Amino acid sequence: MDTEPISTARLDLVPLSVTHAEEMATVLSSPALHTFTGGDPLSPDALRTRYERLIAGSSVPSVTWCNWVLRLRAESCLVGTVQATVTEAGSVADIAWVVGVPWQGRGLASEAARGLASWLARKPSVHTIAAYIHPRHGASAAVATAAGLTPSEQSQDDEIRWQRATHP
Repeated sequence: MDTEPISTARLDLVPLSVTHAEEMATVLSSPALHTFTGGDPLSPDALRTRYERLIAGSSVPSVTWCNWVLRLRAESCLVGTVQATVTEAGSVADIAWVVGVPWQGRGLASEAARGLASWLARKPSVHTIAAYIHPRHGASAAVATAAGLTPSEQSQDDEIRWQRATHP
């Protein structure tokens, strides 16, 4: 599955490039972004190294990594990321999103997640879209709801699996 550009009303989801590391290090610099996921903000060099690994792809042949940065057209700047990890012969896509603190509360994560989910739903091999969300992360639960996902009974690492079927 090739990562390709996706457009929404306000955003361009641009396939990840190492050249995005410098600007994204600033976008992702707030420690508040790591409250539920752990870790610390990465330096531009560390983010560049991470992006090189992501672009190289998974070493597992049955796993595909698709990564985008979010460009807010009106401000001509990067504001976050979305990603999909496609597994099980392409039938399950686990998605995730992050929007930098200065751009939160504007519906951008919901818009990006809807755009990504719509793109994935058009892939004939993707039958399920899922996201793992911490039970106290209300903002991510709202984004998952906007993307058409609902909570399931499954959990992993204290996070609830939200999901939706793409093909009946």
